[in-house]
Amino acid sequence: MPKPPSADSPAPRAPHPLVGAEFVDAAARPEQFPPAGPPEIAFAGRSNAGKSSAINALAARTRLAHTSRMPGRTQQIVFFRLRSGAYVADLPGYGYAAVPKALKEQWQDFLWSYVTTRPTLVALVLMIDARHGLKDSDDKLLQGFLPSGRPVLVLATKVDKLGTMERKRALASLDEGLREVAGGHYGMVTVIPFSATKREGVVEAEAVIDRWVGATPGPA
Repeated sequence: MPKPPSADSPAPRAPHPLVGAEFVDAAARPEQFPPAGPPEIAFAGRSNAGKSSAINALAARTRLAHTSRMPGRTQQIVFFRLRSGAYVADLPGYGYAAVPKALKEQWQDFLWSYVTTRPTLVALVLMIDARHGLKDSDDKLLQGFLPSGRPVLVLATKVDKLGTMERKRALASLDEGLREVAGGHYGMVTVIPFSATKREGVVEAEAVIDRWVGATPGPA
């Protein structure tokens, strides 16, 4: 019989749930979504919050999710299939786009409809630039999602760009804002300081995501 791990044993690493992810499709309309069935997790965030970089870091790939110097240009929901059979939905960046207001509102309505009505969406990963904190558009997304009882993982991105004291203040301010926005649903929110460049927070984020969707297929 194997010996149980001692209190001094290192915690086991998460089994990299996004590694091996494969592109499935990009949807500009609901009828283009994959058939409902396997669980999905959505990655969301304001334009330029580091969403694509975070997905690439978690997948150990350089260009699985496309990064762009033109915020707000990618306005499709991109689906990736994981080894477990679950899906990742990479949502359009919101909050900024150098496009006409009517088109911008149309894109945001599309995102809102997916987040609030997709039956197989089990959790949300929300990227917040730690330097800038919560914005009104983040608040609205959380207020629409959290009452459903589904969990949220907040990745406080770009923490490597902050000094020690700036980082401490930024994370405290983010936590305060999340408590106010989430209210009684605050217990459904997990916050992890994250840097795609330094790979800080990758292991911790993997552990949370693996609890939601797993890394490998379950028994047939």
